[in-house]
Amino acid sequence: QMHLVESGGGLVQSGGSLRLSCSASGFNLDYYSVGWFRQAPGREREGVSCLTISSNDTRYAGSVKGRFIISSDNAKTTVYLQMNGLKPEDTAVYYCAAHPIPYGFPGAMNYWGKGTLVTVSS
Repeated sequence: QMHLVESGGGLVQSGGSLRLSCSASGFNLDYYSVGWFRQAPGREREGVSCLTISSNDTRYAGSVKGRFIISSDNAKTTVYLQMNGLKPEDTAVYYCAAHPIPYGFPGAMNYWGKGTLVTVSS
């Protein structure tokens, strides 16, 4: 069974930081790209960042570039999203997703977690 479970969301003040974690079970992440997406109320889901471990390739949306960092643990079972300099407009449900490589960010992903809520207060 393939599962993606997000954690680390919460309430933070503007300018603060959070680290989201995506625990991937049933996946060999050498063969997948793992991405973070977000959806704010009343808005379409958007791609935030993506990591392809096998090629050490990272991608970021323009709105988070320079503030967010995607990475994985050495065991390749968890993908992190370090979010710094958070803004109220970053408020959204953040989803972890995975897709077999090759993958073009921010295209559709095959596998999704249930999401974790990030709220940034002004």
